[in-house]
Amino acid sequence: MKRIPYLDSHTGGEPTRLITSLPFDLGAGSVADKCSTLKAHHDDLRRTVLLEPRGSDVLVGAYLVPPADPTCQFGVIYFNNVGYLGMCGHGTIGLIASLAYLGRVQPGVIRVETPVGVVEATLHSPLPQGEGLGVRAGEYPNKVSVRNIPAYRHLTHVPVTVDGKTIHGDVAYGGNWFFLCHDHGLEVNMQNLEALTEFSWRVREQFTADGITGANGAEVDHVELFAAADEADSKSFVLCPGKAYDRSPCGTGTSAKLACLYGDGKLQAGKTWKQQSVVGSIFEGSIQIQDNRIIPTITGEAWVMSEGMILVDERDPFATGI
Repeated sequence: MKRIPYLDSHTGGEPTRLITSLPFDLGAGSVADKCSTLKAHHDDLRRTVLLEPRGSDVLVGAYLVPPADPTCQFGVIYFNNVGYLGMCGHGTIGLIASLAYLGRVQPGVIRVETPVGVVEATLHSPLPQGEGLGVRAGEYPNKVSVRNIPAYRHLTHVPVTVDGKTIHGDVAYGGNWFFLCHDHGLEVNMQNLEALTEFSWRVREQFTADGITGANGAEVDHVELFAAADEADSKSFVLCPGKAYDRSPCGTGTSAKLACLYGDGKLQAGKTWKQQSVVGSIFEGSIQIQDNRIIPTITGEAWVMSEGMILVDERDPFATGI
């Protein structure tokens, strides 16, 4: 019987399952190299951790791995029901809050190496200003700001025709590739999830068939539909690569959105943009301009939900998932 300890959190409603120790060695290379090794030789673990019957399509996983960058305290590889992610904003917030719960980090700046670069996470103290950086008994810090890798817009106002209707979207990068659309005409709310999911999936199928890609032919595997919001600057529905919708406002998606806003002259450096998810949770985003690059910062809260042990019986026909 194999045993795999895990810790579950959610960030704005979107879950992250943290695996703090891998049962095999991935070598001494970069986190990107380690991710390639995982894909080639150990993908059964991703399936075991996330897929049914013990997981679900909604779960996003995080493997904690040693960083190659000496300035980083941690390395992390994110994965979902269909593969691996370059970066994950909600997952990084969940990772840092989970490490705080475990007592492995304290409030302050924490550098994390991901497959697409180094991000800086700031763990905020839960105590009121003036009371130091400590933590009250029984509490753990759960508010995190993630200074992401540079974001940028690759294509602007790209037409895509679905069901005889032409919509338009920007193709932008925020750690993953996104197609961001405003003129879809759908209501973005919980009562319309099925229509939003099916429409977004058809949009993805169509722009893929049309040959629309990110830089250097990169696959655009996330779709964002935007609408007006009462409690934030914008509301969004985000469809992830495995056809599950993001319960959070999506950290990498918000990063891509901020790059587009800056490109359109609608967001100045240092100004706060509030992005609301379809379930109602909110991320705060802002940008800095450094060496002509757009550097987004996303702030949100994560909550540790459960900890336990995955048991893998070699006799189980579905031990590595369905």
